Amino acid sequence: MTQSLNSFLQNAISKQHAVEHGTRMHVLLQKIVIDDESGDVGDKDIVAKIKYNPDLVPFFLSTAKTEVPIAGFIDNHFVSRRIDRLLIDHNNKTIRFIDYKTDLNTTDFYDKYKIQLTEYAKLLKSAYPKYKISGFILWLNNWVLEHLVSL
Repeated sequence: MTQSLNSFLQNAISKQHAVEHGTRMHVLLQKIVIDDESGDVGDKDIVAKIKYNPDLVPFFLSTAKTEVPIAGFIDNHFVSRRIDRLLIDHNNKTIRFIDYKTDLNTTDFYDKYKIQLTEYAKLLKSAYPKYKISGFILWLNNWVLEHLVSL
């Protein structure tokens, strides 16, 4: 019984830590702006990690949108979500978005995340039917940007 209770408590503490870490990272990432001309804004270590991967940089320029609310109907169900980072290119009719994830094991909730990003893509597609939509996860444990969905 003691072992089960101990395991339960350790699991609860671990989940709480993960949620708190994810919330802290979201707050820090919201403030990041990459701008070589007037200077970067935000946590210097995070800026360095972003700049190390050139594919990430456009998501953190001043033209990118952060914490974008989106809502609509998917299969006759109302869905309301918030996108971490969003890039709309009207000239090329493309939309790219990323969702931050702090998981150490990227496979634990992979299917759940794919469904989540597919919902984002469907909501964006309904608002921008002629645009190509691409969704990515930014794995914050290793700063890898993974392409997950396209519509």
